[in-house]
Amino acid sequence: MADVHPEHAQLQADRIYLGWQYILLHPDPGPPPRRPSPVEESPDEPDPAEQELLRRERMQEDMLNRPVRFLRMFMLALTVVILAVALAGYLAWPFALVALAAAGGVAAILSYALLQGDRAVRYRVLEQQARDERQRRERDKDLFRAQEEHAQRYREWQESKERHDRQLTWYAVAVPDELDRIDVAGGTLPGWSALVTLLGATRLYSGGHLTVLDLSEGAIAKDLIELARKGGDDPLVWVLPVDLPRLDLGATLKPEAFADVLAHVVSVSEEQRSTRDLSFDNAILERVLEVLGENATISQVTAALRALAQVGDPRDDLRFGLITATQLERIGTLFGRGVSDRVVIERAWALESQLRKLETLGTQAVRLPPARLRVVSMDRQAGVFGNRVLGTYVATALTHILRQSPSSDRPWYHTIIVAGADKLRGDVLDRLMDACETSRTGLVLTYRSLTPTVRERLGRGHAAVAFMRLGNAEDARVASEHVGTEHRLELAQLTETISESLPGLDGGYTSTISQVEEDREERDGDHADLAEDITESTEWGRTADKISEKERVLQRSREFLVEPHQLQQLPTTSVIVTDATADGRRVRLADANPAILTFPKTTLGELEDVREAVLSLNPQAVDGNGEPPPNLGPPPPRLDWRKGRQ
Repeated sequence: MADVHPEHAQLQADRIYLGWQYILLHPDPGPPPRRPSPVEESPDEPDPAEQELLRRERMQEDMLNRPVRFLRMFMLALTVVILAVALAGYLAWPFALVALAAAGGVAAILSYALLQGDRAVRYRVLEQQARDERQRRERDKDLFRAQEEHAQRYREWQESKERHDRQLTWYAVAVPDELDRIDVAGGTLPGWSALVTLLGATRLYSGGHLTVLDLSEGAIAKDLIELARKGGDDPLVWVLPVDLPRLDLGATLKPEAFADVLAHVVSVSEEQRSTRDLSFDNAILERVLEVLGENATISQVTAALRALAQVGDPRDDLRFGLITATQLERIGTLFGRGVSDRVVIERAWALESQLRKLETLGTQAVRLPPARLRVVSMDRQAGVFGNRVLGTYVATALTHILRQSPSSDRPWYHTIIVAGADKLRGDVLDRLMDACETSRTGLVLTYRSLTPTVRERLGRGHAAVAFMRLGNAEDARVASEHVGTEHRLELAQLTETISESLPGLDGGYTSTISQVEEDREERDGDHADLAEDITESTEWGRTADKISEKERVLQRSREFLVEPHQLQQLPTTSVIVTDATADGRRVRLADANPAILTFPKTTLGELEDVREAVLSLNPQAVDGNGEPPPNLGPPPPRLDWRKGRQ
């Protein structure tokens, strides 16, 4: 049974991580429910209402009984007079007794009537008090029920608040390694840097190897290099053309493959050259390499082409030992004389003018120690055309090396990232894609703009497509049509806030090839925590504390439709990832900022996996919207670079 708690989550080697998706499964429940407050009464003081009622009743009774009281008083006075007269002897006692009985009886009857009236008044007062008491008890019962309901609502609110406060907010966005390629369209240099750092770090941690061909001239893998060093690796960095003499890429290629590589290098400046023209150049180079023999260098090839094109004095090349007299004689007889000779001379001259930029290739090659991260970059101070030549050579040489390599048992074990792939010709890209697919090598291509060449190849085959900020209106329109304008995506305010304050990419790469030591061994590395390494060694992680503080405050997000103007305003690190699954096509919005891994509410599990795992643990664990609650727990796990978990 899956365990999705962050302390148990691990990077999976069969997942390619492209960022994190901001999702709030539990919305903010708002303020707590108000507690019902009872009517405050003072038990020591009499109720004014009851006193007023008693006063009114007594006043009414007094008004009704006033004649009766007067009559009773008269009858009592009459009784006293009769008794006095009888005592004085003026009235006989028999008559006096009868009169006293009559007057006293009337007075007694009147007194009884007055007593009954007082009883009636007290009864009505007591009855009203009883009604008031019943009403008070009913109010107390209602208040008690209201307080019980409030307590229940408060417990529910407290649970909702606790779920909201403790829920995970960032879920991993990954694609399976069943894919052959990831195409990234659009983006800025800082955005590419974030994506390459995240993707490269997760691939290295999962035990893989990574090669970065940076044609962007923006040093986008600089943070990744520092992160690899922090984790215990010693990356190899070539900065071309300075490190061209120490670049041995392609030195072991067979003559046929070497000729093919050089023919594609020459075609970099001739976008409209056909396959026939490439075949013609390839034929010339193959024949030249047959003359030069195995392990021919670029300088030897250019010397032979100068001799074939009759450029310069061949004795200079003989004196420097680039070609021999026998080779010079054979080169002169490679092709016939006449009109066709002029065609060969023109092409040989064109080949020599292009390949001379590579003459120093491998002239000072050194033995290099094994490294899991290799970066080949173009110096931004070099010429644009020269960088395209160098980039084409590296890409084509890699293609041939992959074609000669056996297929890997583990997909994406070796990953190649080509930044600025739109600077390569379409056929060079096609051959590289095919070679990576055959050898099961992972390939990530980033394109600055959607040129016609890029559009033809975007998402072709079994590939995922990712879109970053597209400043060009036409590129944004094409991207929105590819994704589909009906999709609503949720964008975190944190992503927008951090994007506005991102630092620029300063400086460039520092070559490690000139400082390499043959007996250098792989370092053990003292830092085994990927999150800690990101915090300490990358520009993204150096502001992690500030970002985390903002993450606690900025819990808001907004939805937007995938429309051209929205794609032109995407935050720098936002990535719209589209891939096909068995259940249909997925469209997700991710943030490629690697510092998000350091947040306490980030999980390495994908949203769908978390839902399935929680439901399998507790089928009833769903909220009011039918969504399972998020996994709770402490920060992400400590990630060990050295173990290379599979």
